[in-house]
Amino acid sequence: MGIEIERKFLVVNDGWRKDVISETRLKQGYLANQERASVRVRIAGQQAHLNIKSATLGIRRSEFEYEIPLSDAEDMLEKVAIRPFIDKTRHRVKCGEHIWEVDLFHGENRGLIVAEIELSSEDESFKIPEWVGDEVSGDARYFNVCLVKHPFCKWNET
Repeated sequence: MGIEIERKFLVVNDGWRKDVISETRLKQGYLANQERASVRVRIAGQQAHLNIKSATLGIRRSEFEYEIPLSDAEDMLEKVAIRPFIDKTRHRVKCGEHIWEVDLFHGENRGLIVAEIELSSEDESFKIPEWVGDEVSGDARYFNVCLVKHPFCKWNET
């Protein structure tokens, strides 16, 4: 069984930019969002993956990911996926002994910047960089699957 232990934080400044080691544009769509799990397809450059993730809150979730043909992913996004898509640029950033992923969202989630760190255990220690703000790991609004239904740019609308 695949397990993901991930903590998510808001980004408060551009200090992370000096330590970027790579960046990739990601396009992803959700095929299903159920009470217990979500199913998504993601295109990252010329690679595509199908991902199934448990819908539990917190930093530890079950996750299964499988590489699929790019043409299949494109078809799934076009013909099956819930709209709007998640469109973001992922920057891998070296900080201490870890690699952080800083996601700059585009489209309907423009303006949102979050940083994620994957850990090998829930109690693993890590350095929190000066550009990291509040932790939002337990706030479902920041889950990509929720950003499809409730985009960031509409959070302040009444």
